[in-house]
Amino acid sequence: MPELPEVETVRRGLEPAMLGERFQRVELRRPDLRFPLPERFAERLTGRRIDALSRRAKYLIADLDDGAALVMHLGMSGRFIVEAPGTPPTEPGSYYNEIGRHLIHDHVVFEMGTGARVTYNDVRRFGFMDILPRNELETCRHFAGMGIEPLGNELSGETLAKLFAGKFAPLKAALLDQRLVAGLGNIYVCEALFRAGLHPEAEAGTIATPTGRPREKAHELARIIREVLEEAVAAGGSTLRDFAHADGSLGYFQHRFKVYDREGEVCVTPGCGKLVKRLVQSGRSTFYCESCQKRAVR
Repeated sequence: MPELPEVETVRRGLEPAMLGERFQRVELRRPDLRFPLPERFAERLTGRRIDALSRRAKYLIADLDDGAALVMHLGMSGRFIVEAPGTPPTEPGSYYNEIGRHLIHDHVVFEMGTGARVTYNDVRRFGFMDILPRNELETCRHFAGMGIEPLGNELSGETLAKLFAGKFAPLKAALLDQRLVAGLGNIYVCEALFRAGLHPEAEAGTIATPTGRPREKAHELARIIREVLEEAVAAGGSTLRDFAHADGSLGYFQHRFKVYDREGEVCVTPGCGKLVKRLVQSGRSTFYCESCQKRAVR
């Protein structure tokens, strides 16, 4: 599934074609994606202007000029293809696991007022779209109970300590809990924990003191989470399996992985010499270095 940096990359790729523009025509090539599309979906979008294009966790949100919001989730394999007038779709490159575009999986087509065409393509159809009142988003079924935004101002050592204090769950599980921190995924949590020198099985509550104050590692972890995500966004995200950007190009951050998907390889830390290991937590692969990542938090 595309993680936060991939979704942010897609958002930035869609902005030139969609922000400030109107939906000239909306074509639905099937009535549903993961869920049925909202009633009168095409009718409700046609003629509306996109006043803002933002991201919340792994969701894209297009604010419309009538007070509604188009909420979009890419699911496992969703992707947008942007075509300028007279220009064919940009095909993916050949970086991590090359994918191709199959036209039978073009499910929703947005024709914008400038003549640009934005096509939503989804092989597995785990993505979805919804239209909701903008002022009700925080309490709607998609966002109610969602945790803090890891690239927002709320992320800090103090906040992590407050969220994790008293929790015996593994640190990795706590970071993946979308009710605590929204948008973090398996790839970037593995990378952040390695950089912070924290073992994925360490108890989450140990980054806080018995009185709930943040330990130094809490501050370091918050800083590193932001650092890893910002680096990934700048690099264009990571391409695992079949993720592609809005312009069809593939991500590059996978070439900077320090532990993720590197089981059996020598740790990149100078002088370490240990091999990267893998364990399974809640059905997900966790990659770590047992020498560089400590269970005891100080």
